[in-house]
Amino acid sequence: MRDRLPDGPDSPAPARAELLAALSLAIDLGLGLPVEHVLRASLVSKALAEQFGGDEADQATAFYTTMFMWVGCVADSHEYSRWFGDDIAVRSASYEVDWTGIPYAVFLLRSLGYGRPLPQRTKMAGKLLSNPRGNLTAMITSHCSSAALFASRLGFGDDVCGALPFGFERWDGKGLPAGASGEQLPLAMRITQVADIAEVLHHRHGLDACVATVRERRGGWFDPEVAEAFAVNAEALLDLPDDVWQLAVAEAPGAQEPVTEAQLDDLVMALGDFVDLKSPYTLGHSRAVAGLVGAAARHAGLTPDDQATLRRAGHLHDIGRIGVSNLVWDKPGPLTATERERMQLHPFLSGRILARVPALAAETRLVLHHHERLDGSGYPNRLSGADLSLSDQLLAAADRFQGLVEPRPHRAALSPPDATALLRQDARAGRLHSGAVDAVLAAAGRTSARGAWPVGLTDREVDVLRLVAAATPTREIATRLGITEKTVRNHIDHVFAKTGASNRVGLSLFALTNGLAAATPTPA
Repeated sequence: MRDRLPDGPDSPAPARAELLAALSLAIDLGLGLPVEHVLRASLVSKALAEQFGGDEADQATAFYTTMFMWVGCVADSHEYSRWFGDDIAVRSASYEVDWTGIPYAVFLLRSLGYGRPLPQRTKMAGKLLSNPRGNLTAMITSHCSSAALFASRLGFGDDVCGALPFGFERWDGKGLPAGASGEQLPLAMRITQVADIAEVLHHRHGLDACVATVRERRGGWFDPEVAEAFAVNAEALLDLPDDVWQLAVAEAPGAQEPVTEAQLDDLVMALGDFVDLKSPYTLGHSRAVAGLVGAAARHAGLTPDDQATLRRAGHLHDIGRIGVSNLVWDKPGPLTATERERMQLHPFLSGRILARVPALAAETRLVLHHHERLDGSGYPNRLSGADLSLSDQLLAAADRFQGLVEPRPHRAALSPPDATALLRQDARAGRLHSGAVDAVLAAAGRTSARGAWPVGLTDREVDVLRLVAAATPTREIATRLGITEKTVRNHIDHVFAKTGASNRVGLSLFALTNGLAAATPTPA
């Protein structure tokens, strides 16, 4: 096993546009769509905004509204999967349906519990039909609010963040969550809706069918003027190169300047936090792994540059999880062989996404290897000792330890001593490097005193916050904390009031940014 990462040519600092474009590739995976769909749709939106006489600011708003519209598909994947089973397959199929009326109702009923047994699907249908608008509104609100929160965290203003909550509204007022209509929908979102749907339909069915569908939805889903402007110029608007990455990076408004190291650290942390929202079982996982592997790298005597690289890899290592359905991630029982194969693809998908950013070459190698093992028993490439560096094994050990002390759908969280015993066992069996395991366990064993909880939260309110953020039902919270459901609801009201969050996703983000996520307990 090598001592450290192989040396290579210095890469320039990444541009902000490259990092946002990498995020868009992850979103493509979460939608079950061909790579670069989001980039292509964003360019179509920018051109449409220009066609409407928009200045550079208007074009930028349309471009980034399209880029961030589907970021929320990560945050609502758990809820989406509860209703529809395979969240990715159903999202992909939904592009074929106008989201209103009987055809949409039929689509929803057919999609409920996708991939699950018939009795379970029937039960799901009963739950949805008991309050269809309310159930769908709750899910859509989480999606839209998380997209706006993420865009805000990356420094975008009210022009983009204010448009994102309208992603599922319609021109005719039959959308969700608020039933906004007409010009109540910001122009950037009206453009985005057409560009997003049209790009998918063009890829699947060709130009004529794409234009026909856009025109068919005029005055219903789509702004008639935007739809017709697209239809008249569709061929030119959709005439984009096969590999659109370079064009999108070059044309991303105001994002070509290289980021500083501090800005890069902030961006990768934000990406990791949002990836972890895909499942309540992984809330805070990437941030915790990043902190743990950074401390382990110091303990192992790695250089400051290698420590920084490992921290960034810790934040990014699971970005490929977006491309695997929550039907797999949230399954309470054993995975089938097919499901296990899909799960084991996620390091490959992470590497595929990050490989587009040359400045992250070292982080990409680490991310790709974080489930490999010295004895060749890991995945996705079954690498073994000579192929793996100490840095690879530090990230592997940190990810392994942190995953063990977090709950998973099929088991409760392990205690730190139990997790320590399993890591030692991995080292003795030759799966993990003993020095890497020693460094990770030394880092995990350090404790630190905390100050007061943020925004005046009490100890009990923090307990409740963590459980709500992890999508724990009220009844289960009451049982676990030994209090009544009424008391739980009172605590939840206080937590929402103090944090300013409006839903579970907002609460999850508050927990992440304030170090309160259930996945990041004070180490033992």
